[in-house]
Amino acid sequence: MSEANLLISTHDGVREIILNRPEKKNALDGQLFSALAEAMQQARQDDDVHVVMLMGAGGNFCSGMDLGGNFDDGSAPFDDCAAAMANFDKPLIAAVDGIAIGGGATIPLHCDVVYVGESLRMRFPFVNLGLVPEFSSSYLLQANIGAQPAAEVMFTAEWINAERAMSLGLASRAYPDSELHSRARAKAEEIAQWPVNALVATKRCLKATHEQPIATAQAIEARLMAEQVGSPENTEAITAFFEKRPPNFRSLKV
Repeated sequence: MSEANLLISTHDGVREIILNRPEKKNALDGQLFSALAEAMQQARQDDDVHVVMLMGAGGNFCSGMDLGGNFDDGSAPFDDCAAAMANFDKPLIAAVDGIAIGGGATIPLHCDVVYVGESLRMRFPFVNLGLVPEFSSSYLLQANIGAQPAAEVMFTAEWINAERAMSLGLASRAYPDSELHSRARAKAEEIAQWPVNALVATKRCLKATHEQPIATAQAIEARLMAEQVGSPENTEAITAFFEKRPPNFRSLKV
């Protein structure tokens, strides 16, 4: 099944969802947010789906927000996608290779198992864009790797390779790119053999203590993101990006 920006297929209880904008390194825009939200909701409601596996086409997972994308319909597509990821109640596996920036780094935080390829170049690029975290990553990153490592990653917007992702605890395993998808698929099939009700119940147990903090983080991120979008520092960061130059934040008035 193909839905333009997504490639969707199901085999032996495993629903594969592939971000399919390879020419944009699978950058996220309003249409892709909406499509991904719908795909996650459909997978949740389909009793034949026991596990969902997320991947990116063309050797990259996701390059984050498409800065030239169409967001005429406002924040609704993003909000729908964030809710669908946070509320998904079946095992969720991500196979992350190549570029994983912004949403490409924060979406995997909602996944139960994350495998990375040797080509991984991950980044949480929010402060350097004059913005704040998204997808409840301000909570989930701390919950996954600890408060101080999370602060370092967020405040520096450092690039993270496969080895660093493993040492931080952002990934369960690292594989050669040529093996990544097949290894993740094999693990998904192993999990999918079990009864779906038991899988859902187990995930509920695992996520119960995180539900309220995730919702709280999403709310404060949304409020502060609205304040930062279009701010002088955000404008300078975007302008510098398109002009292919380093941003000059020190010249801005506070």
